Amino acid sequence: MNTDGWSRRRFVGLLARTATAAAALPAAAACGGAGGAQAPSATPVASRASGGASGRERGPSGPRPLLLGTYTSAEGGGRGIALAEYEPGTGRITGRGLLAEVGDPSYLAVHPDGRTVYAVDEREDGAVTAVRLSDRKVLGSRSTGGAAPCHLSVHPGGRWLFSANYGSGSVAVHPVDASGAPGERTHLVTHSAPPPGPGQRGPHAHQVVTAPDGAHVLAVDLGTDTVYTYRLDEGAGTLAEVARARTRPGAGPRHLTFHPGGRHAYLANELDNTVAVCAYDPGTGRLTVGEPQSTGAGPGQGSGTNYPAQFLVTADGAYAFLANRGHDSLTRYAVEARGARLRLLGTVPVGGDFPRQIAFSLDGALLFAANQRSGTVTAFHVSVADGGLRPAGEPFASPVAVCALPL
Repeated sequence: MNTDGWSRRRFVGLLARTATAAAALPAAAACGGAGGAQAPSATPVASRASGGASGRERGPSGPRPLLLGTYTSAEGGGRGIALAEYEPGTGRITGRGLLAEVGDPSYLAVHPDGRTVYAVDEREDGAVTAVRLSDRKVLGSRSTGGAAPCHLSVHPGGRWLFSANYGSGSVAVHPVDASGAPGERTHLVTHSAPPPGPGQRGPHAHQVVTAPDGAHVLAVDLGTDTVYTYRLDEGAGTLAEVARARTRPGAGPRHLTFHPGGRHAYLANELDNTVAVCAYDPGTGRLTVGEPQSTGAGPGQGSGTNYPAQFLVTADGAYAFLANRGHDSLTRYAVEARGARLRLLGTVPVGGDFPRQIAFSLDGALLFAANQRSGTVTAFHVSVADGGLRPAGEPFASPVAVCALPL
């Protein structure tokens, strides 16, 4: 990606202003797949992937930063965390170079103060890396104690960083210091039970998020068909298991997103091409998985299988969207009964191949999809009236695009 004559100093200034403005906001943003929590009173920020919700407040005018994750070790992959910008009104994306050279930064999340971005290094010796946005300085990397971390999120209080090691089925906790840098692990929890589901050789932690109550941390494990709930000790940075929620065998749960009301969540099951509405008890942290429902997405062309990737929910809780890999579409649901029911409305083509992750813009008016196999990011206008999706601009070329984080 070139700078198209755009001054590096100007873009660094935009990143710095973005960090300063975001510092006043209490909730964290994450690369589309965060599915985690915001405090009940939190103001929606750039990407509500950590809360899975879009905002509808008026955002700053002018171009906005867009961070892009990739697999640097893949053929044709990128060099690290890429920089781009998007026009809030049109959805047009323009490349602006590189934020930092990080190995296989397949998932990104931003600190609640907006000053630091975190990336997983999805490699055999997994790590998390922190980059300061104002000057692009790498603040440090720390081992996750596991293999192939594929997701991370920041606790709303900003003091703890969680990561999910897919390859080894474990969850790591790191402290975050005043500069935004991660410290040495305070805890590592491995999912040793229940036994792996059909066709699985072991646990595969795919996501770790904080519940809306702030006290509980949920880890979604594809390998054991289980969502684990932990109580966080905010002083020590340790996790104590308090509940387990089982899906049906072979479902392969991948991604969980909470409804803004905090009493329900939506689970994308990667392996059996279903979704489920879950009831959540904030007092106990107990999650109850409902009956499997349709994604509305049949077998993909050529692949023969559809793999649901991620949910997003609008900030008003009225609509939910699901990314479908294989079918290469976005499913739209109406959310009813105060979050307790999803009603399938249909699907729209995503305009790319294998949408691994989706995220809302700052004001919730745009939805971005990172399409891994086509190496593109596509954007859609989101209708306030009916949650309809309309393509915005042309697909943006980004090598092995697996994460798009609008700021």
